[in-house]
Amino acid sequence: MRVTVRLFAGLRERAGRSSLELDDVVRVEDVWPALGLGDEPPGLLYAVNREYVEQGHELADGDEVAVIPPVSGGSFRLVDGPLDVAGLMREVEDPEAGAVASFVGTVRRSSRGRDVEHLEYEAFEEMAEPMLARLGDELMERHGLCAVAVHHRLGRVEIGEASVAIAVSAPHRSAALDACREAIETLKATIPLWKKEVYAGGEEWIGRGS
Repeated sequence: MRVTVRLFAGLRERAGRSSLELDDVVRVEDVWPALGLGDEPPGLLYAVNREYVEQGHELADGDEVAVIPPVSGGSFRLVDGPLDVAGLMREVEDPEAGAVASFVGTVRRSSRGRDVEHLEYEAFEEMAEPMLARLGDELMERHGLCAVAVHHRLGRVEIGEASVAIAVSAPHRSAALDACREAIETLKATIPLWKKEVYAGGEEWIGRGS
């Protein structure tokens, strides 16, 4: 069995070529070791025949496997533990940027007339992170951005802590502001993330979004 592997950006430079053929790889997870490029970098995505897949996806003869580094200048992560908002802002720094817009969603003490003790977030992680990366690609193209990054908490989040942080850089402020608003609204509506409100005397799953 033979598949074609395509490499982009820093991965292409690391390998010294943009594509190559591999024999006898059975699953996507076999591709990186077969490339012989050392340790696998964090945050890689894989697409087979132009559709995002998980590393356990089985390959067929003639498949095209794209090894996709994180979107340039940004990252899309689900995080256990406190968010590093300052670090997120550094990820979108760009000498071509004339504006940086950010949004930080925090846990409030009161919701729908109830006293909230804390929130808990759960995600379909294998699906959510690739979807966040695709959202980043779409925002970059639609708004002409320099960079975009999105980090979202998982697990327990206390009152006052950040549950989601978004940073966007662009040549002009209008594009940065529009993209930042679109990012949080799209995330809330489409990404498979769920929030549980834990309050005095009970708890409730709120559904997708933040």
